[in-house]
Amino acid sequence: MMEHFNNNTGHSVSLEPVENYFWNIPNLNIYAATVPDRMHHLDLGLYHYQIEFTKGILGRSSIDKMNERIEAIPRYPGLKIFSKGLQSIARLTASEHRDLMKVMVFVVDGLLSDDLSEVYVKWNEMYILSRLEIFKESDLEKFQKAINDWADLFVILFRKKLDSKMKFPKFHSWIFHIVDTIREYRAINGYTTETYESLHKSYVKTPYRLSNKKGIEEQIMKTIQRKAIIKRRVTEELYKTPTALIYTSKLFEFKLLEASIFFEQQKKNPDLTENMIKGFAKFLKCLDSFFDMLDIISAEDCRIKIFGSVTLKNINILRATNKFQNRPWFSNIAIAMDDVELFEYQSDNGTCYAQTLLITEVILPNKSLFHLALVQWYDFKSKKTPFGYDCPLLKLVEIYNFIEIEAIEEIVRIVPRFDTKDEYFVNKFIL
Repeated sequence: MMEHFNNNTGHSVSLEPVENYFWNIPNLNIYAATVPDRMHHLDLGLYHYQIEFTKGILGRSSIDKMNERIEAIPRYPGLKIFSKGLQSIARLTASEHRDLMKVMVFVVDGLLSDDLSEVYVKWNEMYILSRLEIFKESDLEKFQKAINDWADLFVILFRKKLDSKMKFPKFHSWIFHIVDTIREYRAINGYTTETYESLHKSYVKTPYRLSNKKGIEEQIMKTIQRKAIIKRRVTEELYKTPTALIYTSKLFEFKLLEASIFFEQQKKNPDLTENMIKGFAKFLKCLDSFFDMLDIISAEDCRIKIFGSVTLKNINILRATNKFQNRPWFSNIAIAMDDVELFEYQSDNGTCYAQTLLITEVILPNKSLFHLALVQWYDFKSKKTPFGYDCPLLKLVEIYNFIEIEAIEEIVRIVPRFDTKDEYFVNKFIL
């Protein structure tokens, strides 16, 4: 930086010509004494700028549309829902900025130009690489290329609209120094304040808020001790015995022979959403197909239970409910296809996607319980261009099946493509 200052070439590397006080202190290299901190450089720094700059190049109507899209993002476990859009980005935490990283590619899709979505794609690629635990030289070269690709597009998009002309230290420091820092001090994860601020929140701030503010230190220590004991016992139980499916929120129960009457009655239920209505309409036909596949001839005395959620063996929660915290939640799932099915369907590296409509327990006398989910399948929107932003681009098709819940590989995040009909992205940016 001193060299650029002395040669008056700071503009080429995003620097203002400002003399650094520390240059005049003998035997001190300020750049070796301090290292870039990812949380403040990226989460609360450059990503914060990127969102603010995005708002700066969008018109008022596009900003309103961006906020509406953020509000409409479907739920996903562990992802914060911004129910009122980005009213005050200045108050967002680093964790909330990371939640935005997972969705902003789809939020800005089509709002301005392809470059706007692409700059968020390139940001995510760069950010994911920054979180590697171990860097080989080839990884560092790939990381530097990802940084340069993002920075080049960032400059093209935002430079004309900014008075600073990209002359801010975090931008310069990240582009020109972070890779050398990793070479010298290894992975960023080892010297980010994110670790210590997270521990401070878990072991100080949260227990403090749970206390009655009297004898605080003793209360904090007891709270931490209880949490540690509970965590250890839960972990021991997980590895002691296989976890069974755990159903919660039973919604309905009826005899299969009375199913038609039950479904007809439910048509008058004002609380049913479109997905559950669709599930009821396809229920009997799909269950017949499932029984035929297993050569089950008689379903006399069969009982059906329908639940709002079930905890899977991998501890993820599958949901199919009209209302969870005042919003419907119907989980999307990934299912690994077997070798025979791979030749019959187009898949994403052997994985197909579906939306859960109903979670059921089918009880037949003298037979084991059937744990089934009624699903509607997704297919690729186009065979010629099956991906957008490196994410599968899908559509819902009129194919419904009962599948065994144990066959579900994982719960996935599927986001609608806004301002289009029946187009969905599989979100690969869950960081």
